Amino acid sequence: MSENPIRTERRGHVLEVTLDRPNANAIDLKTSIIMGDVFTEFRDDPELRVALVTGAGKKFFCPGWDLKAAADGDAVDGDYGKGGFGGLQELRGLNKPVVMAVNGICCGGGLELALSGDIILAADHATFALPEIRSGTVADAASIKLPKRIPYHIAMEMLLTGRWLDVEEAARWGMINRVVPAAELMTQAREMADLLAAGPPLVYAAIKEIVREAEDMKFQDAMNRITKSQFTTVEALYQSDDQLEGARAFAEKRDPVWKGK
Repeated sequence: MSENPIRTERRGHVLEVTLDRPNANAIDLKTSIIMGDVFTEFRDDPELRVALVTGAGKKFFCPGWDLKAAADGDAVDGDYGKGGFGGLQELRGLNKPVVMAVNGICCGGGLELALSGDIILAADHATFALPEIRSGTVADAASIKLPKRIPYHIAMEMLLTGRWLDVEEAARWGMINRVVPAAELMTQAREMADLLAAGPPLVYAAIKEIVREAEDMKFQDAMNRITKSQFTTVEALYQSDDQLEGARAFAEKRDPVWKGK
Protein backbone atom coordinates (compact mmCIF):
# COMPACT_ATOMS: atom_id res chain seq x y z
CA MET A 1 0.00 0.00 0.00
CA SER A 2 1.23 3.51 -0.80
CA GLU A 3 2.72 5.32 2.18
CA ASN A 4 0.90 8.45 1.04
CA PRO A 5 -2.52 7.51 -0.35
CA ILE A 6 -2.88 10.85 -2.14
CA ARG A 7 -0.59 11.96 -4.96
CA THR A 8 -0.63 15.58 -6.08
CA GLU A 9 0.94 17.39 -9.01
CA ARG A 10 0.80 21.06 -9.90
CA ARG A 11 0.52 21.89 -13.60
CA GLY A 12 0.44 25.65 -13.86
CA HIS A 13 -2.83 26.74 -12.28
CA VAL A 14 -4.14 23.14 -12.11
CA LEU A 15 -3.77 20.78 -9.15
CA GLU A 16 -4.03 17.11 -10.07
CA VAL A 17 -5.10 14.88 -7.18
CA THR A 18 -4.84 11.10 -7.49
CA LEU A 19 -6.34 8.74 -4.92
CA ASP A 20 -3.83 5.87 -4.73
CA ARG A 21 -4.70 3.18 -2.16
CA PRO A 22 -4.27 -0.28 -3.65
CA ASN A 23 -6.11 -2.38 -4.31
CA ALA A 24 -9.32 -0.40 -4.71
CA ASN A 25 -8.71 3.25 -3.68
CA ALA A 26 -11.06 2.95 -0.72
CA ILE A 27 -10.99 5.81 1.78
CA ASP A 28 -10.26 5.30 5.46
CA LEU A 29 -10.16 8.00 8.14
CA LYS A 30 -6.46 8.76 7.61
CA THR A 31 -6.93 9.15 3.86
CA SER A 32 -9.97 11.37 4.29
CA ILE A 33 -8.04 13.65 6.64
CA ILE A 34 -5.19 13.93 4.13
CA MET A 35 -7.68 14.71 1.35
CA GLY A 36 -9.22 17.43 3.48
CA ASP A 37 -5.82 19.04 3.94
CA VAL A 38 -5.07 18.80 0.22
CA PHE A 39 -8.35 20.39 -0.85
CA THR A 40 -8.15 23.07 1.83
CA GLU A 41 -4.72 24.06 0.55
CA PHE A 42 -6.10 24.08 -2.99
CA ARG A 43 -8.97 26.33 -1.93
CA ASP A 44 -6.66 28.78 -0.19
CA ASP A 45 -3.82 28.94 -2.75
CA PRO A 46 -4.37 31.94 -5.07
CA GLU A 47 -2.13 30.39 -7.73
CA LEU A 48 -4.33 27.32 -8.09
CA ARG A 49 -7.54 27.73 -10.08
CA VAL A 50 -8.78 24.22 -10.91
CA ALA A 51 -8.52 20.77 -9.31
CA LEU A 52 -8.54 17.56 -11.33
CA VAL A 53 -9.36 14.44 -9.30
CA THR A 54 -8.95 10.81 -10.37
CA GLY A 55 -8.05 7.38 -9.04
CA ALA A 56 -4.91 5.35 -9.60
CA GLY A 57 -5.07 2.27 -11.80
CA LYS A 58 -7.62 1.27 -14.42
CA LYS A 59 -10.29 -0.59 -12.43
CA PHE A 60 -11.33 1.63 -9.52
CA PHE A 61 -12.03 5.33 -9.21
CA CYS A 62 -13.16 4.87 -5.62
CA PRO A 63 -15.54 2.43 -3.87
CA GLY A 64 -16.00 4.82 -0.97
CA TRP A 65 -15.59 3.89 2.68
CA ASP A 66 -12.92 1.30 3.50
CA LEU A 67 -14.96 -1.47 5.11
CA LYS A 68 -11.82 -3.41 6.05
CA ALA A 69 -10.57 -0.39 8.00
CA ALA A 70 -13.99 -0.14 9.62
CA ALA A 71 -13.77 -3.76 10.67
CA ASP A 72 -10.38 -2.96 12.23
CA GLY A 73 -11.78 -0.09 14.27
CA ASP A 74 -12.26 2.95 12.01
CA ALA A 75 -15.54 4.48 13.18
CA VAL A 76 -18.05 5.24 10.43
CA ASP A 77 -18.99 8.37 12.37
CA GLY A 78 -15.37 9.29 13.09
CA ASP A 79 -13.50 12.48 12.30
CA TYR A 80 -13.14 12.63 8.52
CA GLY A 81 -11.11 15.84 8.67
CA LYS A 82 -11.60 19.15 6.91
CA GLY A 83 -14.34 19.04 4.32
CA GLY A 84 -15.91 15.86 5.65
CA PHE A 85 -15.61 12.52 3.90
CA GLY A 86 -13.12 12.72 1.05
CA GLY A 87 -12.27 16.33 1.85
CA LEU A 88 -14.74 17.93 -0.57
CA GLN A 89 -18.33 17.25 0.40
CA GLU A 90 -18.53 19.76 3.24
CA LEU A 91 -15.59 22.03 2.44
CA ARG A 92 -16.81 25.57 3.00
CA GLY A 93 -16.09 28.36 0.56
CA LEU A 94 -14.68 26.23 -2.25
CA ASN A 95 -15.20 28.63 -5.13
CA LYS A 96 -12.94 26.98 -7.69
CA PRO A 97 -13.92 24.43 -10.35
CA VAL A 98 -13.28 20.75 -9.69
CA VAL A 99 -13.08 18.23 -12.56
CA MET A 100 -13.59 14.54 -11.83
CA ALA A 101 -11.99 11.91 -14.08
CA VAL A 102 -13.79 8.68 -13.19
CA ASN A 103 -11.52 5.88 -14.34
CA GLY A 104 -13.49 2.82 -13.22
CA ILE A 105 -15.79 1.59 -10.46
CA CYS A 106 -17.38 4.54 -8.69
CA CYS A 107 -19.71 3.57 -5.89
CA GLY A 108 -20.84 4.44 -2.39
CA GLY A 109 -18.77 7.25 -0.94
CA GLY A 110 -16.77 7.26 -4.17
CA LEU A 111 -19.88 8.31 -6.08
CA GLU A 112 -20.56 10.92 -3.40
CA LEU A 113 -17.01 12.18 -3.93
CA ALA A 114 -17.55 12.36 -7.69
CA LEU A 115 -20.80 14.26 -7.18
CA SER A 116 -18.80 16.87 -5.24
CA GLY A 117 -17.13 17.87 -8.50
CA ASP A 118 -18.46 20.38 -11.00
CA ILE A 119 -17.69 18.44 -14.17
CA ILE A 120 -17.51 14.64 -14.39
CA LEU A 121 -15.81 12.82 -17.26
CA ALA A 122 -15.98 9.03 -17.12
CA ALA A 123 -14.11 6.25 -18.88
CA ASP A 124 -16.22 4.00 -21.08
CA HIS A 125 -15.88 1.09 -18.63
CA ALA A 126 -16.90 3.08 -15.52
CA THR A 127 -19.83 1.87 -13.42
CA PHE A 128 -21.83 3.57 -10.69
CA ALA A 129 -23.83 2.44 -7.67
CA LEU A 130 -24.91 3.21 -4.11
CA PRO A 131 -24.66 -0.23 -2.47
CA GLU A 132 -24.90 1.02 1.13
CA ILE A 133 -28.40 -0.44 1.44
CA ARG A 134 -26.87 -3.92 1.25
CA SER A 135 -24.56 -3.28 4.20
CA GLY A 136 -27.29 -1.78 6.36
CA THR A 137 -26.20 1.84 6.18
CA VAL A 138 -27.28 5.01 4.40
CA ALA A 139 -25.60 6.91 1.61
CA ASP A 140 -26.24 10.17 3.41
CA ALA A 141 -24.65 12.71 1.07
CA ALA A 142 -26.03 10.92 -2.00
CA SER A 143 -29.50 10.92 -0.45
CA ILE A 144 -29.29 14.71 -0.38
CA LYS A 145 -27.54 15.31 -3.70
CA LEU A 146 -28.61 12.66 -6.16
CA PRO A 147 -32.38 13.31 -6.33
CA LYS A 148 -31.49 16.92 -7.26
CA ARG A 149 -29.09 15.85 -10.01
CA ILE A 150 -30.95 13.11 -11.86
CA PRO A 151 -34.63 12.09 -12.15
CA TYR A 152 -36.07 11.42 -8.71
CA HIS A 153 -37.24 7.89 -9.44
CA ILE A 154 -33.88 6.81 -10.83
CA ALA A 155 -32.09 8.26 -7.81
CA MET A 156 -34.49 6.52 -5.44
CA GLU A 157 -34.06 3.20 -7.25
CA MET A 158 -30.29 3.48 -6.82
CA LEU A 159 -30.62 4.39 -3.15
CA LEU A 160 -33.27 1.80 -2.30
CA THR A 161 -31.94 -1.18 -4.29
CA GLY A 162 -28.22 -0.52 -4.75
CA ARG A 163 -28.45 -1.36 -8.45
CA TRP A 164 -25.55 -0.54 -10.78
CA LEU A 165 -25.58 1.87 -13.72
CA ASP A 166 -23.21 1.46 -16.62
CA VAL A 167 -21.57 4.59 -17.94
CA GLU A 168 -23.99 5.08 -20.83
CA GLU A 169 -27.00 5.04 -18.52
CA ALA A 170 -25.26 7.41 -16.12
CA ALA A 171 -24.71 9.80 -19.02
CA ARG A 172 -28.30 9.41 -20.21
CA TRP A 173 -29.64 10.49 -16.82
CA GLY A 174 -27.23 13.43 -16.64
CA MET A 175 -25.14 12.08 -13.76
CA ILE A 176 -21.96 12.68 -15.75
CA ASN A 177 -20.97 15.12 -18.47
CA ARG A 178 -19.28 12.84 -20.96
CA VAL A 179 -18.24 9.27 -21.73
CA VAL A 180 -14.60 9.07 -22.84
CA PRO A 181 -12.54 6.14 -24.18
CA ALA A 182 -10.45 4.93 -21.26
CA ALA A 183 -7.18 5.62 -23.05
CA GLU A 184 -8.21 9.25 -23.60
CA LEU A 185 -9.70 9.98 -20.17
CA MET A 186 -6.81 11.86 -18.62
CA THR A 187 -6.00 13.69 -21.85
CA GLN A 188 -9.54 15.00 -22.14
CA ALA A 189 -9.78 15.70 -18.42
CA ARG A 190 -6.57 17.74 -18.57
CA GLU A 191 -7.87 19.62 -21.59
CA MET A 192 -11.00 20.49 -19.64
CA ALA A 193 -8.99 21.53 -16.58
CA ASP A 194 -6.68 23.68 -18.72
CA LEU A 195 -9.66 25.31 -20.43
CA LEU A 196 -11.08 26.26 -17.05
CA ALA A 197 -7.70 27.38 -15.71
CA ALA A 198 -7.44 29.83 -18.61
CA GLY A 199 -10.80 31.38 -17.72
CA PRO A 200 -11.76 34.16 -15.28
CA PRO A 201 -11.29 32.86 -11.72
CA LEU A 202 -13.37 35.62 -10.12
CA VAL A 203 -16.30 34.78 -12.38
CA TYR A 204 -15.98 31.11 -11.47
CA ALA A 205 -15.99 32.04 -7.79
CA ALA A 206 -19.16 34.10 -8.23
CA ILE A 207 -20.87 31.31 -10.17
CA LYS A 208 -20.04 28.69 -7.56
CA GLU A 209 -21.18 30.84 -4.64
CA ILE A 210 -24.44 31.78 -6.34
CA VAL A 211 -25.22 28.19 -7.35
CA ARG A 212 -24.38 26.87 -3.87
CA GLU A 213 -26.25 29.49 -1.88
CA ALA A 214 -29.26 29.72 -4.20
CA GLU A 215 -29.90 25.97 -4.35
CA ASP A 216 -32.69 26.07 -1.78
CA MET A 217 -33.78 29.70 -2.32
CA LYS A 218 -36.62 31.11 -4.35
CA PHE A 219 -35.48 32.80 -7.55
CA GLN A 220 -36.38 36.33 -6.49
CA ASP A 221 -34.80 35.90 -3.07
CA ALA A 222 -31.54 34.89 -4.71
CA MET A 223 -31.72 37.79 -7.16
CA ASN A 224 -32.37 40.19 -4.30
CA ARG A 225 -29.25 38.97 -2.54
CA ILE A 226 -27.23 39.72 -5.66
CA THR A 227 -28.68 43.18 -6.21
CA LYS A 228 -28.22 44.03 -2.53
CA SER A 229 -24.53 43.10 -2.68
CA GLN A 230 -24.92 40.15 -0.34
CA PHE A 231 -22.72 37.73 -2.29
CA THR A 232 -19.09 38.39 -1.41
CA THR A 233 -17.69 36.89 -4.59
CA VAL A 234 -20.04 38.86 -6.84
CA GLU A 235 -19.03 42.13 -5.21
CA ALA A 236 -15.36 41.22 -5.48
CA LEU A 237 -15.85 40.53 -9.19
CA TYR A 238 -17.65 43.82 -9.89
CA GLN A 239 -14.91 45.79 -8.15
CA SER A 240 -12.01 43.91 -9.75
CA ASP A 241 -9.41 44.69 -12.38
CA ASP A 242 -10.54 41.54 -14.18
CA GLN A 243 -13.99 43.07 -14.71
CA LEU A 244 -12.38 46.01 -16.50
CA GLU A 245 -10.01 43.71 -18.36
CA GLY A 246 -12.92 41.74 -19.78
CA ALA A 247 -14.52 44.88 -21.18
CA ARG A 248 -11.23 46.19 -22.55
CA ALA A 249 -10.35 42.91 -24.21
CA PHE A 250 -13.76 42.78 -25.89
CA ALA A 251 -13.43 46.35 -27.16
CA GLU A 252 -9.89 45.71 -28.37
CA LYS A 253 -10.81 42.38 -29.98
CA ARG A 254 -8.18 40.39 -28.09
CA ASP A 255 -8.10 37.59 -25.57
CA PRO A 256 -8.38 38.81 -21.96
CA VAL A 257 -5.57 38.26 -19.49
CA TRP A 258 -7.13 37.20 -16.22
CA LYS A 259 -5.23 37.89 -13.00
CA GLY A 260 -7.86 36.92 -10.46
CA LYS A 261 -7.93 40.36 -8.86
